[in-house]
Amino acid sequence: MTRRWLFADQLGPHFLDTPGQPVLLVESKAVFRRRAFHRQKAHLVLSALRHRAQQGDVRLVRAETYAEAVNEPLTVCHPTSRAARGLVRRLPGVELLPPRGFVTTPDEFVSWANGRDHLRLEDFYRYARRHHDVLMDGAEPAGGRWNLDADNREPPPRGVQRLDAPAPPAIVEDEIDEQVRADLDRWEREDGITFVGNDGPRLFPATRTEALARLRHFVTYRLPVFGPHEDAMLAGDPLMAHSLLSPAINLGLLDPLEVIERAEQAYREGAAPLAGVEGFVRQILGWRDFVWHLYWYFEPEYRAVNELHARKQLPSWFAELDADAVEARCLSDVLAGVRDRGWVHHIPRLMVLGNYAMQRGWRPGAVADWFHRSFVDGYEWVMTANVVGMSQYADGGRMSSKPYAAGGAYLHRMSDYCGGCRYDPKVRVGDDACPFTAGYWSFLARNEAALTGNHRMRQPLQGLRRLSDLDALLKQEDARNFRSSAP
Repeated sequence: MTRRWLFADQLGPHFLDTPGQPVLLVESKAVFRRRAFHRQKAHLVLSALRHRAQQGDVRLVRAETYAEAVNEPLTVCHPTSRAARGLVRRLPGVELLPPRGFVTTPDEFVSWANGRDHLRLEDFYRYARRHHDVLMDGAEPAGGRWNLDADNREPPPRGVQRLDAPAPPAIVEDEIDEQVRADLDRWEREDGITFVGNDGPRLFPATRTEALARLRHFVTYRLPVFGPHEDAMLAGDPLMAHSLLSPAINLGLLDPLEVIERAEQAYREGAAPLAGVEGFVRQILGWRDFVWHLYWYFEPEYRAVNELHARKQLPSWFAELDADAVEARCLSDVLAGVRDRGWVHHIPRLMVLGNYAMQRGWRPGAVADWFHRSFVDGYEWVMTANVVGMSQYADGGRMSSKPYAAGGAYLHRMSDYCGGCRYDPKVRVGDDACPFTAGYWSFLARNEAALTGNHRMRQPLQGLRRLSDLDALLKQEDARNFRSSAP
């Protein structure tokens, strides 16, 4: 049987044709020379590769580049980046197979997408639900509604520091993790390879056994309370009731379809409410598949689009994850979460980190690269549409109907960050001005011409024109942006 070459994000059994198929794994040091990845991301990827190498007929090659390790006939499932696909196509004797690890096939997506003026998640999600018979009661969605987001947008409970959700089972490191840590230390010391973020205990699965344990625990104990507060933030509870499964799914340790099936089974058995299950399924069958397909469906130049002409460089405090330099409590805490864990859930990513970057006019491509490198579940395909299109609105609305811009009022409602912060979310100008509130109005003023035709932005733009202190606000924000100092 031809040996199957598995990339480091293709480590589960669904990437093999039969359980005993021989495997090639390649540990390429050049990958880590090209970019400064988060230290814990590098650890997780290497740990997952080396743990997988202990299972079955596996040849693990440690080389400078992938090409050096390929010297026999191989088959490989379609990689998840254009660069990797180009490499595979250039190598003799390597057969490129269709992609695995996603629910909807490329042909199915293209058939759905072709001829549409705009590509919207909601439309794709409904198509995927019907096509794959997920959360359906015959021809109708379970419960009679497709979208239960309205039930899943509650602010955090008042007066609590943590949700009543059991913590996921801890990861127990082994001798492979010990060797990975020693090798990364040596790479930094001797090879000039650099990382961002702090080293720390491995927090996410590196084996299928660990991933399945996390999946079982989430479906049993956390999914039942996931829905209502999935968009909320608590400073003392960075995990909330989120699944923490994205790193394992993106490494290929879990098949997204098996995750979806487990969640639907919990609903059908009455073990989890429909609203939470629907919200969770939307993240995987909806968003995950959607952004994967957009990465390939949009032109290769999509990553460089910049319809709002955002040109500023990322400031050093952000690029270096220097959370201690930041006084704004929400931004400091979220940046510290990236520094210390390489992970925060989707709302801090979108409404704190991405929102702040868009307000300041940072280059979308640089922001996407930062997310790719700094998050343990970050890959080019993940972050291109998620950051360039959704978070930074750099495509002018090709995949999102409005910019995800918000001021301090949103953060005050959906988190407990504003209590104890030196800034006031109600203040736009002055020493106590919330950088998100001031930044929101500055963003609207800077992009008013580009946003005027968007009907969803009509009311915010009308509010902009009523501000009596707009000139002072813009002068204040211009000075802040010029200094590039932390808020």
